[in-house]
Amino acid sequence: MNLTEELMHLPSQMWDKVLSKVKKAVVFMDDRCAQALHWSKGGAAAMLDAGARNIKPFSSFEACAKNEPKAVFVVSTMLKGRTVDIIKDIISMSHFQYCVVFTTVAHSVHLFANNVSTEMEGVPVFEQFEEKLCEWMGNMNYTAEVMHVPVVFSLVSQQMLLTPTFSHLFPLLVSDLEQINAKRPEKKRFGSLLDVDMNSLPADLQIEIKSLTSSLNAMFEATGTREESFAVGPLSRLIAGELSNHPQARNRRKTAQNKASIIFVDRTMDLTGAVGHHGDNLVEKILTLLRPLPGHITDVQVDMLELTSQQRTPHSQNNLAPGCLAQTQSPPAQTLWENMLTSKQKEGVMEVRRQLVEAASKEKLPVKMSMGRVTPEQLSAYAQLFRSNFGALQNHCGILQLGLATSQTLRHPHMARWDSCLAFERLLLQALGDSEFSVVLRQLLPLMKPRRDEASTTSGSRFADDECGLDELILLLVYLYSLADEAQDIQEDELEKLERELIGALTLVISQEAEFSLLIQKLTGCENPNELTTERAHNAMEEMFRTLRGLSCTRDHLKQLRHVYSASDGVHQATYRPFLRQLLEEVFQGGKHECPDIEYMSGGLTDLLKTGFSMFMKIHLYFLRKKE
Repeated sequence: MNLTEELMHLPSQMWDKVLSKVKKAVVFMDDRCAQALHWSKGGAAAMLDAGARNIKPFSSFEACAKNEPKAVFVVSTMLKGRTVDIIKDIISMSHFQYCVVFTTVAHSVHLFANNVSTEMEGVPVFEQFEEKLCEWMGNMNYTAEVMHVPVVFSLVSQQMLLTPTFSHLFPLLVSDLEQINAKRPEKKRFGSLLDVDMNSLPADLQIEIKSLTSSLNAMFEATGTREESFAVGPLSRLIAGELSNHPQARNRRKTAQNKASIIFVDRTMDLTGAVGHHGDNLVEKILTLLRPLPGHITDVQVDMLELTSQQRTPHSQNNLAPGCLAQTQSPPAQTLWENMLTSKQKEGVMEVRRQLVEAASKEKLPVKMSMGRVTPEQLSAYAQLFRSNFGALQNHCGILQLGLATSQTLRHPHMARWDSCLAFERLLLQALGDSEFSVVLRQLLPLMKPRRDEASTTSGSRFADDECGLDELILLLVYLYSLADEAQDIQEDELEKLERELIGALTLVISQEAEFSLLIQKLTGCENPNELTTERAHNAMEEMFRTLRGLSCTRDHLKQLRHVYSASDGVHQATYRPFLRQLLEEVFQGGKHECPDIEYMSGGLTDLLKTGFSMFMKIHLYFLRKKE
C-alpha cells in the first residue's frame, strides 16, 4: 500500500479504535466528531453495526435508563470547562457502571492548557479524569477509561481530507495584530503579523494550533512518514513551525519509511476564489444552494420525498429523513461522487443521468433514454421510477441521493442568483483596473435597495430569486476587498466615507429581513430577527468591515505571488489568476529558481540553504478558511 492509499485509509482506521469500545453502549457524540464519522464510516450505521445500543447528542439534556449501564463519549474538545460539565450532567442522570471517553485533543495539549510545560510519564490528566468518572458514577470500583484518538479527518474523496474540527480556525489579520500589541509594552510590540510568535497568541488560539499539529503528527506517525513543512502566510508559519518542533515527532522522523511535503496556506491569501461564482462545478453549486445537514458544514440535505408516495405538504419534510452527499457504502455512488467533484457541471450532470439510467435498467424499470440537454425534470423522472420499490431503492440508494441532489440544485429558485453574481463579479473585475477602488466599491450600493412590496416575496427575504441576496452581497464585498490591493488607487478619506454609507445601507437591509440565513446569524449573533436591534446590526456591520479591511492587505508581504489580477490590456479582458494555481505552478515547474514566498519550516539555516523543490514527493494542501 502506497502513502496515498495509507492516508485515505487513515480516518477509517482511527474510528476502528472507537468502534471497538461501543458494544452494548450508548454513544454520546458532538457535532464535529459526527461529521468526521459521517464521511469516514458512513455515520450512525457504523456505530450500530459495531454493537452500540443507541446514539445520542452530546448534551446535558440527555441521559440513559437503568438497563443501559455503559456509555461512550466522543468529543472534539478538551476535557475542561463546559465539556466536563456536560459529561457530569449525563452521568449524574443515568446509571452507568462503565464509561469510556474519547477526546480528539492529545494529552500533551491538556498539559499545556493546565500550564504544565515539562514532559511527564504516562497520562496523568486522563488518569485523574477517570477517577472523576468513577466518582460521578457513584462507585470507585466501576470502570472508566479516557483515551485520545484523533478522529478529526473526514475522507471526502480519494484525494481530499477535510478537518471539520478546525473549520473555525481563521488566519490572522491586521485587527488581530492590534489586539496582540495592545497587551504588550510599547517597545515590544510587533511591526507586522510575520513577527508574531506562538507565545504571544491568545491561549485559546495556541491550544487550537497545538491540537491541529498534534493531529497531523498522529497522521504522519500512523503512515510512517517524515514530512517537510512549508508555509505561506503568518498563521501558516506558526502552524508549520509548531509541527516541525513537535516533541513526539523526532523519533518518527528518524525511522520513517515514507517522505511527504506539506504546504500550509493562509486561505486569506486569496478569498476571491473561495467566494466567487466563476466555478463551473456541480458539487460547488450543490453545496451552495441546498440546506446544510443539521450540525454539519460539509454536507447538505437532499429531499427524498420524491421517492415515496407521500403528498407534499408544509410539514411533509419533517416526516422523512433527508438524504446526503456522503455515500461511503456504495462503490457506484462513490465513483459518481468523484466524477461530480472533479468534472465540469455539464459533464457531471450527464454522468448523473447515465448512472440513473443504468441503475433503472438493472432493476428492469421502464426507463426511456433521451438524448440532448439534461434537465432537472428529466433527472427527477428517472429517480421516481424507483418510487416505493423497496428492493430497487435499497440497491441504488446512493445513486438516487446524488441524482436528487443534482435535480434539486438545478431547479433551485436561487440558481438564477449564481448567474447574477457571476455577471456582477465580471463587471467589478473589469472596472478594477480602470478606476479607483472606492469607485468600484460604490457600484455595490445600488444593490442594497429599499424593501420591495411584502406581497411580492414569500421566501422571507426582501430579494427576488434572480437578484443578489443579502448573503450574496456580503460575498461580493469579500470578493472585492480581497482584490483591493490590485486597484489603481485607494483614497482613504473617500473609502471611509463610502464604507459608512455601506454600513448604514446593510444595517437597514438586515433589519428588514424576515428570516436570517446561517451567515447573518453568525455575523449578528442572533438566530431570530426579533432578537436583533438596529444598534446590534450596525455594530456587526462595523466589525465586518474591519475584517474586510484586513483582507485587503494579506498579500502585501509577498514578493512573487502578490498579484491574483491581470488588468485588461485593450485586447484581452481583465482576469483573475487563482493564488493556489500559481502556487502549484511554482512548486511543479522545475528547473527554475525557488519561490521566495514559500518558506521552508522543517530545519535550521543549513537545511534552509540546501533545500529545493525536489524534495516535494507528494503535496497535501491544508487550507485555513473560515466556516461558511
